[in-house]
Formats: sequence, C-alpha cells, structure tokens
Amino acid sequence: MFRRILVANRGEVADRIIRACREMDIETVAIFSTADADSPHLRLADRRVCIGPAPSSESYLNMDAILQAAEQNDCQALHPGFGFLAENAHFAARVRQQQLTWIGPPSQAIARMGDKAEARRAMKAAGLPTIPGTEGILENVEEARNAAAEVGYPVLLKATAGGGGKGMRSCGDDEELAKAYSEASLEAEKAFGNAGLYLEKVLLGARHIEFQVLADAYGSVIHLGERECSVQRRHQKLLEEAPSPAMEETRREEVGRRAADAAAAIGYTSAGTMEFLRDVEGNHYFMEMNTRLQVEHPVTEMITGVDIVQEQIKIAANQPLEISQADVVIDGHAIEFRINAEDPDKDFRPDPGKISVFEPPSGDGIRIDTHVESGYEIPPFYDSMIAKLIVRGTDRNDAIQRSERALDDFRIEGVKTTIPIHRRILAEPAFREGAYDTLWLERLLAGSEV
Repeated sequence: MFRRILVANRGEVADRIIRACREMDIETVAIFSTADADSPHLRLADRRVCIGPAPSSESYLNMDAILQAAEQNDCQALHPGFGFLAENAHFAARVRQQQLTWIGPPSQAIARMGDKAEARRAMKAAGLPTIPGTEGILENVEEARNAAAEVGYPVLLKATAGGGGKGMRSCGDDEELAKAYSEASLEAEKAFGNAGLYLEKVLLGARHIEFQVLADAYGSVIHLGERECSVQRRHQKLLEEAPSPAMEETRREEVGRRAADAAAAIGYTSAGTMEFLRDVEGNHYFMEMNTRLQVEHPVTEMITGVDIVQEQIKIAANQPLEISQADVVIDGHAIEFRINAEDPDKDFRPDPGKISVFEPPSGDGIRIDTHVESGYEIPPFYDSMIAKLIVRGTDRNDAIQRSERALDDFRIEGVKTTIPIHRRILAEPAFREGAYDTLWLERLLAGSEV
C-alpha cells in the first residue's frame, strides 16, 4: 500500500480523499492556491504545499507545479478527485511517466471516453445501445441539419470533449440549429480547447440514470447499482438519489451487468460511471462515461456500504477487488443535496463571501461532506459547491422525511444557498411520487406545468 498520496484538488473532494487516506493510515499532501490558504481541509493533511495564485490555470491546472509538489514530498501516488485535471489523459500519462501511481483509470481509457463521439462508437461496439445521432464529429452546420432531419427534432448539440453542460445546445428547428451551432462550437473551444460537436436526438420525458462500476487490474468488474440524476438545471445536477424510483430490480441487474461488461471491454480499471438516458418506455441509451470519482458517489456508498474512494486507492495499489457482484446489496434509499453558495431567486447567481454561521444537521442516516466551517471565506474563483448533505432512510419515503428535517436544521448564514430550492423540490408531489424527468426542474422554476 502507498505510504503518501498527493491530493491534487481542493475543497470538499480534497477533504473526502484525505479522510479516506487517514482511515487507511496513508499520509497525505494537500496542494492549495493562495486563495485557499485558510481552507479548513488543509489542517487534515500531513503536509501542505502552495502551488500558485488564485486562478486555477496557475494553480489547480498547473501540471508542472503539481508534479513538482509530488516529487519534492516523496509521494508514491496522486489522486485527482473530480474536476480540474481528473479527466485529463495527458496529465494522467505524465503522472505515470514521473513514476507515480495515478489513482484512476489508464490514460488511454480517459482519452477514449473523454472524446464523446469516440465513446459512443466504443460503447456501441461493446453492445450498449446509444442515443440516435451522429457517429462522429460534425464537419459543419449543414451536416448538422442533415443529421437533424434524419433523427427528427428536437436535437442536442454536444461538445465531443464536453462536460458540465458546456458546449451543449438544444435545438427545435433548423433556425435554432444554425444559431446554436456557432455558439456551442465557440463555447466548447474556450472551455476544452476542442470545438468539435456531435448531435443527438432529444428524448422527451427521459431520465438521467447512471451506474457506478468498479474494475480491478485482474479482470473483475462489478457495478454498485444506479443513481437517479434527473433533477437538473441547465444540464447541471442539483440533487441525486439511489436507487432510482423508476428502476425495477431485474432491469437494474440487466443494465448494470451490461455497463460492467462494457467497462471490461475497453480495459477499464478503477471507479467509473456509465451514464444513460432512460426513455419513457424504459429503454436505456448510453450517453457518456465519467472516468473519475463522481460528485454524487456518497449516495451509492450510503446504500451499499462500499467506500468508493478507498476502493480506488486499493485498485491503484494493484490489489484485487475483494467484493464480488453477489456481495453488493442495496439497503435502503439515499438522497444527496448539493449545497451551493448560490442565490436561487437570482437565477442561481454565485454568492461568495464569508460564512458567519455553518451548523450542519446531525442524526441517524445523515452525512455531511464539506470543507467549510463558520468563519470560512468562500473564494470567488472556483465552483460554488460548499457542502453535500446525504440522507439515508429505510425506504424512499423515510429518506424524504429525514431529508426535510435535515434541511430545516441546516443553518448557513452570511451567504445565499440552494437549501430553499431543495426544500421546494421535496415538497413537490411529482418528486415525492418519483414522477420526474431531466426537464422537470426547468419547468418547475419557469412556473409551467410539471
């Protein structure tokens, strides 16, 4: 096992990784920018290294500075968390070239799945159905029009190197497509350095379902069930739950097994997530694969008892999975709420500033993943998520009731947060009945029929 790991991230996910390492008696080195010098999570690490100024391009995306910190502190491995460089195949390759262990999948798998068009081809070859659309990168807007005419409107333009909703546009006709094509391409170029787009048909009434997989270097691949991620705003997840209220047990085993087999087909190792769209008929179409730890991994941990971060570390240390598919038992129901420093009444505008009061709820079935505390100053340079509230119940109704109490007990003062919108979501009959899709929250916020 590793003696010392460099945590190449910040905030909540860095805190999560450090805590997992402490439980495994592994020392950690935490990197930070000047803007994060007072972040409470740094106190948990055995060593701390400032790698640059506030802009992420000069700190958390600075490969040379991160690798230098790992070398100077005699680290054996590096965990990238999520975001920043977590799905950067070039960085993963550089880590290995420096004789460090990358706690994640092979760089070839990251590159292959990071190209969304190539990922579609690979997963289709592995036996997973894909959403109707183009097989490769669009050459121009005329080719996009022809593809849209073939699959039928509405369609979605998506950046091939995309993620987080960037480089993505929904189009209802040729006029919208012509305007959106240049916008999406430009946004993709700025965000990812790759202007390539592909096109998919919009599946109306679809749900966003993802399967967590774990794969070791000895050919063992398992899944830990699914997560429902359909409560989204502008393609950004706000709330996740597991298991999905729409998934039947037999269907779970079928789709989960196919997801695990597809991961095995591309030689995948480590933790990964297969994302699907489920149409109104219950068909599951492969959408993309995330080759990293997911923000919403705690809901899976809460209902399976599997520590996904520790499993990542063990796999990277060349240990075989000790868990078989038969060992995976889904027990209860869990819901995760992303607590962002945003003002829902002002179009979710980020609200950085000083948190004067931070008093999270506690009790049976309640988990808080966070790096903040009272007095913490939220820097304006990074993602606005400051905490995750995860609540487990014996069943979905119990989880919802416990979640309502937990949200009522969660006190954060000094900044606006998404807690009010979470309370509103839980109160909606459609959510309580599990009868929602990926556009449900948008309709709710617009005041239209839900």
